[in-house]
Amino acid sequence: MVAARITVNGESTPISPAEPHTSVLDFLRDRGFTGSKEGCAEGECGACSIMVARPGVEQPTDWVAINACLVPVAALDGQEIVTAEGLGTLDPTGAPTALHPVQQEMAVRGGSQCGYCTPGFICSMASEYYRPNRCGGAAKAEAEPHAHDDAHDAEHGPNGFDLHSLSGNLCRCTGYRPIRDAAFALGAPSEDDKFAQRRGAEAPAAVATEYSQDGRTFRRPETLADAVQLLRDRPDAVLVAGSTDWGVEVNIRSRRADYAIGIDRLPELRELRVESDHIEIGAAVPLTEIERRLDGSVPLLAQLFPQFASRLIRNTATFGGNLGTGSPIGDSPPALLALGASVVLASADGERVIDLADYFTGYRQSVRRADELIRAVRIPLPLAPVTAFHKIAKRRFDDISSVAVAFALDLEDGVVRAVRIGLGGVAATPIRARDTEAALVGKPWSTETVEAAALILQSEGTPMSDHRASSEYRSAMLGQSLLKLYAQTTEAVLS
Repeated sequence: MVAARITVNGESTPISPAEPHTSVLDFLRDRGFTGSKEGCAEGECGACSIMVARPGVEQPTDWVAINACLVPVAALDGQEIVTAEGLGTLDPTGAPTALHPVQQEMAVRGGSQCGYCTPGFICSMASEYYRPNRCGGAAKAEAEPHAHDDAHDAEHGPNGFDLHSLSGNLCRCTGYRPIRDAAFALGAPSEDDKFAQRRGAEAPAAVATEYSQDGRTFRRPETLADAVQLLRDRPDAVLVAGSTDWGVEVNIRSRRADYAIGIDRLPELRELRVESDHIEIGAAVPLTEIERRLDGSVPLLAQLFPQFASRLIRNTATFGGNLGTGSPIGDSPPALLALGASVVLASADGERVIDLADYFTGYRQSVRRADELIRAVRIPLPLAPVTAFHKIAKRRFDDISSVAVAFALDLEDGVVRAVRIGLGGVAATPIRARDTEAALVGKPWSTETVEAAALILQSEGTPMSDHRASSEYRSAMLGQSLLKLYAQTTEAVLS
């Protein structure tokens, strides 16, 4: 195989001698690209943000912002990245001659004080700057930062800028108003903008990789068949997709893998198909891509995505990874349980389909064997007409759930014909609220029914007390969540 290399700001750079577990952030800083910083090493502050050229949803290439602190450098073999240093215009000696429009707006509107977080903000902002159709197709959008436009809410600028793109970036000293002003002042990229032009060419294809240093190996197979054979031969291997969980283990707990298998770019795991009776979502499709490709057609997932960590995390996180870790506080399992989803497990022996309600067997344990990987998630059609996702957390965005509740109901003539309720954060695994479901089916969707069912829902699971919430609080929130759903559906009918 060809020696592993990454294109950084237009120049091909060898990965060697970095170890396979070395983060992209450490790799960059070791080579003098010190704009990206380490703030948390957990993907929660965005100081390490960089841009990666990825296959686009609506165009050949999208510029995608990711947390460089989480992704192992070997996982970007053959890929193309841009740091804050690479956005501006440089002369032949490497000295800056002109700021990028994002850098310019951040400077003139006072968006930086100490500057520690600024390069990360700039890369996240630049990724949104180059999002297709952000300006509605206009050649140039002139936007004043305080302009009032009833067509836009507080989180979307009149220039189409989505502030959710900055939800994973933390600033401790400037305050967010001047940063928002800078974002809302951006027009459309000029016709000669090299990064805008780059979107019209194909993104780098995934390359087969076998990179070893100091007795540890990162392997990226070409096909699913290769991957499952590797798993059969190396059942001790760590599977790496978005690395939003494994990267934290490496950084915070000093975990190391003797053998890691990258599955994030396997074509068979990156498909999204809508069939007559189900939707199949590849286990390695990033959540942001799922959100854009489904475009609201699964309302429950449309409610989930903005509350799932941050855009930076969603740009690499996957359903396969969220289910594969088996965490009882993952945000996607409750929603997928309510949707009646199943998982497709693949091995060298073939595939098997498991109802998600039967998938989890214990704390971070499941029926998945060591020689299997999750190939896809299947959501049956038609969808329940009444759905909701309620996340109770200390922060609105980029936080871990204290409790997560997902509902999917079929109401006919005021009677509950079918219901599924998925719960997270109240047991050793994500669970279905079976007793509450039984108490609702066949009953009128009324105050009396819901209040009685809410008492049952409070007793579902075995919630514990920790630094996020007490067991009593978690139980109370379960009941309140059902009452909230009833109030929302009643308001919708009355309106």
